[in-house]
Amino acid sequence: MIPVVTPEEMKAVDAAAPEPTEVLVHRAGGVVARTAVDMMGGVYARRVVVVAGKGNNGADGRDAAARLGRRGVRVQVIEAADAPVRLPDADLVIDAAYGTGFHGEYQAPDPGAAPVLAVDIPSGVDGVTGEAADGAVRAERTVTFAALKPGLMFGEGRDRGGVVDVVDIGLDVSRARAALVEGSDVASWLPPRVRNSHKWKSAVWVVAGSPGMTGAAEMCSRSAMRAGAGLVRLGVPGLDVPPVPLEVIGRPLPRAGWDERVLEELDRFKALVVGPGLGRAEEQEAAVRGLVSRAPTAAIVDADGLYALENVERAAEVIRPRSQPTVLTPHEGEFAHLAGENVGADRMGDTRRLASSTGATVLLKGATTTVAEPGGQVLLSATGDPRLATAGTGDVLSGVIGAFLAQGLDGLRAAAAGAWVHGTAAHLGWRRGLVAGDVLDLLPAVLSALSEEY
Repeated sequence: MIPVVTPEEMKAVDAAAPEPTEVLVHRAGGVVARTAVDMMGGVYARRVVVVAGKGNNGADGRDAAARLGRRGVRVQVIEAADAPVRLPDADLVIDAAYGTGFHGEYQAPDPGAAPVLAVDIPSGVDGVTGEAADGAVRAERTVTFAALKPGLMFGEGRDRGGVVDVVDIGLDVSRARAALVEGSDVASWLPPRVRNSHKWKSAVWVVAGSPGMTGAAEMCSRSAMRAGAGLVRLGVPGLDVPPVPLEVIGRPLPRAGWDERVLEELDRFKALVVGPGLGRAEEQEAAVRGLVSRAPTAAIVDADGLYALENVERAAEVIRPRSQPTVLTPHEGEFAHLAGENVGADRMGDTRRLASSTGATVLLKGATTTVAEPGGQVLLSATGDPRLATAGTGDVLSGVIGAFLAQGLDGLRAAAAGAWVHGTAAHLGWRRGLVAGDVLDLLPAVLSALSEEY
């Protein structure tokens, strides 16, 4: 995992550094200079413009400028406050104007045709939220130190940062409370199938769908199978014969009071998925609450199931007494319904608050998916893809997370791993015309590659 720290947390990390600021600046400047040479393909006859501010960010840029000058690069350092509207012609512009603590709007000078290398974060991008005005720097590459910053993962920051390199300059970020998940992490979390394994070791019960709305149920149950569930049982409230895929076992459920029927059968199951396509009738809400509050298994609540929880206080009444992990997977609209307010610019902060107040692990869907557990630990997945903005992909994600819970992952890792695998599967699919069923069928390719590569 790659640590992620906020600007405030980074200040504490800097303050605790065992070496003086000058040493750290010199190291940072060295990294910036080497990256600049790499971007230019050498130093001969090269021209670099460095836009430098007054803080440590500017100091890093000035140190890099001195190093490049000693190697024969023609370097011009321009004070950020005095920068012209258009910079002189150059082979590269180094943006060292403002760092992660910058607030407000910044009108960056026009770099012309030169690519831009940003130091720590593109100037004008908010270090927490990634928000940026139109005039903020748009970099081809960013060198950031010790850890990723949230502003590089969210909002405009993700596009304006370009390719981001996280570089160690001797700062201790081992206490970071957030991290970006990588494939090697997911591979290490997923347990191998032991020789004497059997289907009940990772069995999943899915309660989803409603009469006339069974697609979500089918997607969810099939994706659980594809993600490693040994057995999936599906019940659609109100249907005596649910339309189950070949590998899934169907169970008739009454339209109301079905929670009692499911509870009677949960003793051999490891995880429960409830919510996709259920509808929002009053009897469904009562059954969802009754089931989740008494289920002895790990549970994931999605889609209409989230509306059944009503609000933070009512959700906490259901979730806090539970002894097994509970995962909530809202998109922005469902999040707003539960939290009572829209998702703000600080997605990590908002997700942490909902997790803390409900007692559940919360996965907030997005281009960068945010997963927070009640204690405040956060995992991010950046494998999200615009192609996932199509009906049914959320149902696929629910099934994947349910399967990972059934295989023994805790709520935080199951949700983060699910988001990573789900997004990576989309990357393997069609550039246009991708549908949820395509993502579902690509899950084994992703999981198999993880087994082979790590």
